[in-house]
Amino acid sequence: MIGVIGLGNMAQAIIGGILKQHLAGEGSIIGYDKSPAAMSRVSEMYGIATGDSNKDVVGRADVVILAVKPQVIGDVIEEIAPSASSDTIFISIAPGKSISWITEKFGKKIKLVRCMPNTPALVGEGMTGYCVNENITEEDKETAKKILESFGRAEEVNEGLLAAVTSVSGSSPAYVFMLIEAMADQAVADGMARPQAYEFAAQAVLGSAKMVLETGKHPGELKDMVCSPAGTTIQAVRILEKNGFRAAVEEAMAACTEKAQKM
Repeated sequence: MIGVIGLGNMAQAIIGGILKQHLAGEGSIIGYDKSPAAMSRVSEMYGIATGDSNKDVVGRADVVILAVKPQVIGDVIEEIAPSASSDTIFISIAPGKSISWITEKFGKKIKLVRCMPNTPALVGEGMTGYCVNENITEEDKETAKKILESFGRAEEVNEGLLAAVTSVSGSSPAYVFMLIEAMADQAVADGMARPQAYEFAAQAVLGSAKMVLETGKHPGELKDMVCSPAGTTIQAVRILEKNGFRAAVEEAMAACTEKAQKM
């Protein structure tokens, strides 16, 4: 049985992925949220069971996904700790809450996976960085990885890199959405209808990302392939470099990483 505490957007992405990949049947997932409306909606959408409380979920599940915000995870752990078994695998998606912090809150030996997913998980294209504590076996890790890969890609990283994971994938969809919006705005200024402009810009980003992942070529090499001598693209690249495009992205990510380290 897989338990999910907190039934917001990310939890729904995880549940949807689990069901799509047939990692658990509809009757093998139980969830709880402090909002009865959210529980009813998610139960109806995905056919999952709902618990009477967070403690009820923990008492019935072999794997528990803590899909709650960092501001409330401490209260949730305080509630469920007495019911937590040393055999239960806990998966936390709360940013900024370290393995040591979570373990201290439980006050006992637990199996813990800490991870940082991102919102493209909602469409099955998430990127998740994760790390584990010393109580997680190879079998446990494989179980957790299958869950995390059910809604995208997942890679194990050193816990010290999770702040960097936050800036390069956890928060980065916002940067990409801004890029798509800016590209579409200019296309509209050039006469294109806005819905069509968004489609062209978004598909260009999607295809470019796929080329990086599937060709294995360096992004700089792929950029050079588009930049013909005396062509249009190199003029656009020149303006982007002149206006600090690369530096702006790097500085934004550095600020994001710094904030994640202090949470």
